[in-house]
Amino acid sequence: MTDWGPFGLNGRNAIVTGGARGIGRGIVERFLEAGANVLIADIDGDWAERTAGELAAGGPGAGKVVAMRLDVTEDDAGEQLASHAVAELGSIDILVNNAGVFPVAPMLEMAHEQFDLIYQVNSRGLAYCSQGVGRQMVEQGTGGAIINLASVDGFRPSFVGLAAYNMAKGGVVMFTKALALELAPHRIRVNAIAPGGISTEGTAELRENLTDADKDRMAAGPTRTIPLGRRSGPDEIAKAAVFLASDGSSFVTGETLVVDGGFLLG
Repeated sequence: MTDWGPFGLNGRNAIVTGGARGIGRGIVERFLEAGANVLIADIDGDWAERTAGELAAGGPGAGKVVAMRLDVTEDDAGEQLASHAVAELGSIDILVNNAGVFPVAPMLEMAHEQFDLIYQVNSRGLAYCSQGVGRQMVEQGTGGAIINLASVDGFRPSFVGLAAYNMAKGGVVMFTKALALELAPHRIRVNAIAPGGISTEGTAELRENLTDADKDRMAAGPTRTIPLGRRSGPDEIAKAAVFLASDGSSFVTGETLVVDGGFLLG
């Protein structure tokens, strides 16, 4: 186990939604390396179990890793998370609301079903997972950290076709502030991370299903306007998550940490 110093998570118990692949898996790996025990919650239960098995067998850390299938759109998703985490790990110290969807469609062409899915997962699911786990943290009385995955699209549109997604992620930024204010008396810090252009399995699959016109719009977005000249990988988001989960950010709450290579500078 790497010595993370003030950023260590030794013995802490964490939940990562959407933790089977992409950014979520990167966060799980770094949390384990920093010493945490982690519950991977993902709508794809098979992937969650596979990821947990891989990390338990040859992962970077000594922490315990377990998995569960979770659909964050279910009314009792937060309660499911809390009860499963307590049963498997004993308590909850950290929640990462990473689960999200990002279908691409101009607003004038978007079906109600697409819009509703974005809202149900990216907004409502995040809020009620926070509620269920937040209640457990308050009951424990030992504080905690909640980290929400926002996006640079919550501040500025990166390309055409993400209006509903942008609205949801802008809401995540404000929800983070509001929940931070609400939970501060319980010593529960609430922060967000706003990634810029990220290369993951999800973005690769998205590109495969886009029209040529949509691919051109996507290429003309953040990739060409990142001052550092490249897209990020999940690990750069994961290290930011370790910071926000650890005592290294003990006096930080209600903030959104932008990790975008300078995209929003343009």
